[in-house]
Amino acid sequence: MSDKIDRLNSMISESSRIVFFGGAGVSTESGIPDFRSADGIYMMNYKYPPEEIVSRSFFEEHPKEFYEFYKKYFYYPDAKPNISHYRLAELEKAGKLSAVITQNIDGFHSQAGSKTVYELHGSIHRNYCMRCHKSYPLEYVINSDSIPLCECGGTVKPDVVLFEESLDSDTITGAVNAIAEADMLIVAGTSLKVYPAAGFIRYFKGTRSVLINRDETDMDDYFTLVFHDKLGDVMSKIKF
Repeated sequence: MSDKIDRLNSMISESSRIVFFGGAGVSTESGIPDFRSADGIYMMNYKYPPEEIVSRSFFEEHPKEFYEFYKKYFYYPDAKPNISHYRLAELEKAGKLSAVITQNIDGFHSQAGSKTVYELHGSIHRNYCMRCHKSYPLEYVINSDSIPLCECGGTVKPDVVLFEESLDSDTITGAVNAIAEADMLIVAGTSLKVYPAAGFIRYFKGTRSVLINRDETDMDDYFTLVFHDKLGDVMSKIKF
């Protein structure tokens, strides 16, 4: 892997507007399971199909069952940002990285110090009343007995994008513009099968593109440099 690392560091040295696009694999090394792997959340046996549970219609029709699942499988109190999150924050501070685009909802990039973060699927740390729009912290939702309710009586919903919901238009615009203006794109921890997010990389027009993913993807040939290694092993070796 050393030759590839040398090439990666050379690409970073030549770049000043790097964009990082990350999926669930970025946080698995923090102890958070992904969704689609053999031991992922979507592969579990549950009373309802997990992909159905995290849909807007299920949330509205079965809020009690939704929150039972949500509190158990979307909240990991002992999980923390890992070396990849911190290295990206350092890249940004050094003036190399212009944006992080993430499909994760754990908030780890911001916790690690990254400032420009586009959270495509929202964040568990933001919650709001569906009736009066009052904001609530994560702890309020997790500590509720069953369905978290606002003082006005409305249901408090996590600001995460469920199936059947659209991505936030401002977040999409910011992410697409960042990729379009980037001179280097690093994609990591994603199978690039979840749309529309996976389609965003098509906006990259530069010549320095890197994929870091444990398994092969259908889009490996799209990138100029590909690693099938642990993300932390690669990120721990970057220099700038």
